[in-house]
Amino acid sequence: MEWRAPLPHPTLWSRCLDHLESALSEQQLNTWIRPLQARQDGPRLVIMAPNRFVLDMVKNNFLEQIETIATQCSHPDEVKIFLRIGSDDSAPAAERGFEVIPGSGGSHHATNAGSGCQGGSGNRGSANDETLGSNTLPPNHSQVARPARQHDSYLKPEYTFEKLVAGNSNQLAHAAAMQIARQPGQHYNPFLIYGASGLGKTHLMQAIGHSMIATNPDARVLYVNSERYVADMVASLQHGRMSTFKERYRSVDALLVDDVQFFAGKEQTQEEFFHTFNALFDNNQQIVLTCDRYVKEVAGLEDRLKSRFGGGFSVSIEPPELEMRVAILHSKAEQLMVELPNEVAFFIARHIRSNVRELEGALRRVSAQAMILGGEITLEHARDTLADLISVHARQVTIPNIQNVVAEYYSIRLSELLGPRRTRDVVRPRQMAMTLAKELTDKSFPEIGRAFGGRDHSTVMHACDRITKQLDSDEDLAVDYRNLQRTLMA
Repeated sequence: MEWRAPLPHPTLWSRCLDHLESALSEQQLNTWIRPLQARQDGPRLVIMAPNRFVLDMVKNNFLEQIETIATQCSHPDEVKIFLRIGSDDSAPAAERGFEVIPGSGGSHHATNAGSGCQGGSGNRGSANDETLGSNTLPPNHSQVARPARQHDSYLKPEYTFEKLVAGNSNQLAHAAAMQIARQPGQHYNPFLIYGASGLGKTHLMQAIGHSMIATNPDARVLYVNSERYVADMVASLQHGRMSTFKERYRSVDALLVDDVQFFAGKEQTQEEFFHTFNALFDNNQQIVLTCDRYVKEVAGLEDRLKSRFGGGFSVSIEPPELEMRVAILHSKAEQLMVELPNEVAFFIARHIRSNVRELEGALRRVSAQAMILGGEITLEHARDTLADLISVHARQVTIPNIQNVVAEYYSIRLSELLGPRRTRDVVRPRQMAMTLAKELTDKSFPEIGRAFGGRDHSTVMHACDRITKQLDSDEDLAVDYRNLQRTLMA
């Protein structure tokens, strides 16, 4: 008789899955439960989610159910559930770095941004497990997620070049950033990225840092938001630690400073940063900055800083065009492990035009609603879920609104903007208004032409073409365009 190995005893997690499969829909299982991994360590069941979005959804919608099932399946033994981001591998938790999420009941949900599980202490499942992931960062550091073994760079793990969608609106900035990452301190120093909030400036900036560290693991990269820099400096002054403060920010290979417009009006901060900037620049250490507008437009920022910030390479990021918005949605959906039909992606992209952050927010809203209802994402579902958001956007930007704002901005009468006059002081505002109408509304070229005094669609196409090409070479025009965008989308 042929010998057969005995079947393995079902794990606690596999038994939990059996129960969940009979309690949840196929859509919920495929989207949220099956991507999870689990490992049992004595009385602890560690459940691992592939990313933050899945973790949050499981925690908020399924964790209580999982805890109940696990308790029933493990009876009479006690079990405690741990929920974290990661995958099942042999590396100790302390080496990986994970986040311990406060959960329900008696479960412990470890959170960490660098320090890991205090396992091996003999206190498994005890109250000491609450120290599994300290939320405490070293003093005077920017508090953002920290990848393990990245020299306290404070870079968000997801902000890499691989996860950045490139298109016409950020093509130049993307190309320059990749060049800087390959040869930091040699070209484009400082590198200033400017544009409205939510367009991906921080992502691009941090991608440079990630790429530098991937190429050279010993590279010293530091990311900090300008508000945090100010707070660090104030604390250092109060406690007599300015020499340590200076050393921290000047002993790096690359300093990434976000939102430098917040330095405006802070004279002592500007004085200190001026010297830090010079020290880095003189030693060919890379400086990357972001700003929400062209740096010369920032009131309250000293001229010497404006001169230095703009002395390298300054590049703007514009709101993404339709095709790029669709690509961004598909990329985000893939990261979130969400099945997003193309027609839904186009629907969202046509109605959410302002920035990447709002696009992602709309996607999360649609996917969360579908998960809660246990159904698939459909066009009808997206329409219902985003109805209020879409109506707000529709009210905000209309062709008449654009026409009025542009006419007021250029100090011309609305009748002149819509009339037959072809003098330069009217033609440029008219072309600008047509370009904004195409970018910020879902109207076609013929519809826009009719709204501008019955003009032909080819006239609108020519206007859009002309303005788009001149934006790269005419800084005054680019400033006008950004100002009008901000006004219309405020």
